[in-house]
Order: sequence, then C-alpha cells, then structure tokens
Amino acid sequence: MPNAESVLCGLADERATGALRLGKAGAFYLTGGRVTYAESSCCPRVEDLLVAGGRISVQAVRQARQASSEERWGGDLLVDRGVLTRGELEFCVLSAVLDAAFFLLESPASRSRFRPDDRHWLGPQWYFDVAGLLREHGRRRAQLDQAWPSAELDTLPVVPLARIPAQQVMLTSLQWEVLVGADCAATPVDLARKLGRPAYSVLLAVRQLGAAGLLRRPEPAPGAPSGTSPPVPPPKAPPEAVPPTAPPEAPSEAPSGTGPGAAPAEHPSGAPADGPPGAAPEAPPGTLPRRAGGTGRARDLPEDGPAPPRPAVWIPAATGDPTDVNLLIRLRNALEALA
Repeated sequence: MPNAESVLCGLADERATGALRLGKAGAFYLTGGRVTYAESSCCPRVEDLLVAGGRISVQAVRQARQASSEERWGGDLLVDRGVLTRGELEFCVLSAVLDAAFFLLESPASRSRFRPDDRHWLGPQWYFDVAGLLREHGRRRAQLDQAWPSAELDTLPVVPLARIPAQQVMLTSLQWEVLVGADCAATPVDLARKLGRPAYSVLLAVRQLGAAGLLRRPEPAPGAPSGTSPPVPPPKAPPEAVPPTAPPEAPSEAPSGTGPGAAPAEHPSGAPADGPPGAAPEAPPGTLPRRAGGTGRARDLPEDGPAPPRPAVWIPAATGDPTDVNLLIRLRNALEALA
C-alpha cells in the first residue's frame, strides 16, 4: 500500500485539484498540485485556533462556513466582514497546515482516497509546494529527536514532577502553559486542543520539559533490556583549575612493638619510644596529621625548613549580587550551546 508521501508527490506531478483523504487520520486539500489546506485528527483546526485565541466567536465561524461557496470562500467572508485581517488569516492557515501535515506524514499507511474538486470551506488562502512540506516535515522530525530522542512521552499523559531537580528553571511561555495545563491525564495532543495551540509546538515543549527532568518518565517494563529509554544527560560540570592532589601515603608497616589494640610504648620524657622527645604520636593511616603542641605546624613537616609550596588554585569570589548570578547563568548557557 503506497504511503501518503508517495501519493501526494504523484498528485503534485499531475497538478491535481481535490482532497486526498487518509482514512480517519485527516486530509490534504490541493489546488493545481499544491497543498492549500490540511487537517489532522491530532491537531486543532484553523477555526479552533482562532476561537481559542479569542479572535473570533464560534457563531462567526458557523455563519461563514454556512455561507461559503466557490464564488466566495469562507475565509474571504471573514476578512470582508472585518472579523479578521488578511494577514491574521494567512498566518493561522500557515501554522495549521504545517502542523497537520507533520502528523499526516507521520501516520501509518492507510487506505487513501482522492476526491477531485473537493475543496475546504475556507478556500485557498496559502499555497504549499509538496516538496517544501516534505522538507519541513524532516526538519521538524530532526528537531524533535534533538530535544528528546524517544517517542515515549508523545502519547502518554503529561505529569509534572512535584519537586524539580534544580534550584532555578527557565521556561518559555508555551512550556509554562503546558505545565500549568497538565492535569496528569491529558496527552500532548489533548493539551494542544485544550490550550488552543498547534499540536507540534506542544509536543516539542513536552519533549524539552522531559529532557530537562521536569516531567515524570514512564517506568521501564519488567525484563526490558537496558537502554530502552534514553538517559537524561547529566549537567556539565565546570572544568577544574588544577587536578586534585593525592593524599599522603600512609606507612606500609606498623611500628614494631605495636598491635591493633596496643598503645605505643612511651619514653620516660613523655615521647614515644621511636620518635624524638616532644613529637606527636604516629597518626593512623587515612587521617590528617596532628599538629605538635604549640608549634602550629604539622608533624610531618620539618621544624626549621620552609613549607612546600601549595598548588595555586584560583577560586572566584562568591557574591550575592543578582547581576553577577544572571551573568554566570548566561555564560553557562552559552558554553553549553557551544559544547
């Protein structure tokens, strides 16, 4: 069975005019081999977007649809009555067609049927070359995979986390709408209809929120091989100025005459039998050296020699100025974008 892409390319070559219906998935409307409108069962229609945005009323849409004809299309009626401007209508049609075309081309192969001379009630408001629609479909698919290379969140209910794994989060306006509108039962497509937003834009926002760790991910099935769900990349740590120095090695052998529970024999003057008078007892392995009484120096340093130079580690001064904090955030985002 030929897929929608091959059938659409064939109709474009024939410069056909009519509607290519793809079962229950939706339809492409063509005029002279170019797509003028597309609607999908996964996406809000043009009138849905206009009504949700408060631009027109449901009554105005119903009247224009009933009065539309081939001599005067419904879109022209809306413009002539002053309900919409020509630019608003064309921009809304552009968004709705690109949105529906993406999901129609993603839908599984189904029985397609072409109806000649079948037109949409809005009429031709924008013309799309089939090759351009296919290129845009590929670009959007790559954009989704770049945001989150898995479709596990596309059809599941959007469930925000009660506690986010960060102290500060930056969101776009659409991401904020998705988090506020999520009721733990609506899928991305359901949220698109509820918010009156293009379904692809909501889907992309959901994947971005999932990659940021702000949404609950599905639990892997029992016995599923590891790697079925892409791991969330950990945040990149800033590079260290110098490598950390290794701790001093502990003595390989314990002093003679001592045991795990025995105390070292002391000199009559108060010093251990194996050390000079006034020296501190030997520190157990893995502990910090003790300081000699009143000298302020570590026991393993010479009394009169100069202290060995310490590695120079530059640590920026901490500040609570919001301007500095915002600057650091912008620098971090820029470095992550270049990585």
